[in-house]
Amino acid sequence: MTIIQDAVERVKSEALLRGKWYAPNRTGGLYGVISADARGVDETMAEVKPYQGDQGMVVRQPSPNAADLWSTLKKALFIIGSTTIVFVALRNSLTYHLQHFWGASGNFWQHQWDKILSTFGDDPYALMVYGSTIISYVVYWCVGILYTFMDVTHKPSFLRRYKIQPGTNEPVEGKKLLKCILWVQFNQLVVGVGFSTACYYLLRLRGYDQSPQLPTFHWVLFELIICILFEEIGFYYSHRLFHHRLLYKHFHKMHHEWQSPIAITAIYAHPLEHILSNMMPVFLGPLIMGCHVATIWLWASLALLSTLNAHSGYHLPFFPSPEAHDFHHLKFNQCYGVLGVLDFLHGTDDKFRASKCFSRHLMMLSLIPPREAFPDSDPVGKEIKGKQC
Repeated sequence: MTIIQDAVERVKSEALLRGKWYAPNRTGGLYGVISADARGVDETMAEVKPYQGDQGMVVRQPSPNAADLWSTLKKALFIIGSTTIVFVALRNSLTYHLQHFWGASGNFWQHQWDKILSTFGDDPYALMVYGSTIISYVVYWCVGILYTFMDVTHKPSFLRRYKIQPGTNEPVEGKKLLKCILWVQFNQLVVGVGFSTACYYLLRLRGYDQSPQLPTFHWVLFELIICILFEEIGFYYSHRLFHHRLLYKHFHKMHHEWQSPIAITAIYAHPLEHILSNMMPVFLGPLIMGCHVATIWLWASLALLSTLNAHSGYHLPFFPSPEAHDFHHLKFNQCYGVLGVLDFLHGTDDKFRASKCFSRHLMMLSLIPPREAFPDSDPVGKEIKGKQC
């Protein structure tokens, strides 16, 4: 018997003692866990088939516990509320300090917007198409490069403690990373420009705020809340649709090549999926509300920061929890939404709620890593390089 066979037999024997065993794939790796009770005493090790998409939009039973719904709603309201508070604080603080120290006169933000208008020549098309592309590109890569640096260099080393799936992407595969970067560039500079052009003509048809004056601060906050709600609806259903077995293998499987995602994989997707499931849900709110271009830029930036965080693989202190979407990449058919409300109502987060990951699904208000604050006391289920849920 070879060394590999000996190792597999030892794993099998140890797992049988715990009532479960691991099925090997064709390369000798371990795909998943099969209950010993479910298989009887059969000595033949079956292979667990890789995920190929959902059978259909199956109606699942949501949890009947009202406390679960209240918990989900509280988290959704917390995300919306904390975003609003941070935005208000930053806006007021930046305005005060810039006016105080730099001697800016009048309304600081309006003054900056006037400079932008003078640069673009008050051209609505240029503002919507080229302006949106530039803003999105700069925001995505300013943040994405920082995360990528952390993943490639493993520095600063203390941040590795905040990895959601410890031991993964160490190191990140060079060819896989390059492929991701090239596809993201294509989606941003080719697909994104085309989509922004279509958005401009849709907004013109609908009618939208083209005033040289910025909208009031409180109106912007109201529009942002509407945008968040419509993104949840649009993203959940389009995302779940792309998980249908007839679509998954042709489109969404590309995004799930990263079972342990990194930040810049956020828009690593098939172009059709990028249009219908990434950009369209974000655009729904501005289209319905007829938002000012400045509001669209702000909302698009917030949406990008959110998805970068959700794919980062790090659960950092004082950041919104990325546990749910990371769990989606790990398990494939859980946690399709952004806020989690529709996942709860449709019962598509049942495994997530039953896992230890759910206890970590909160904003950490201390420097203690979530995996240390909520350790795996009795890990069960699939294990992938250190993550057990």
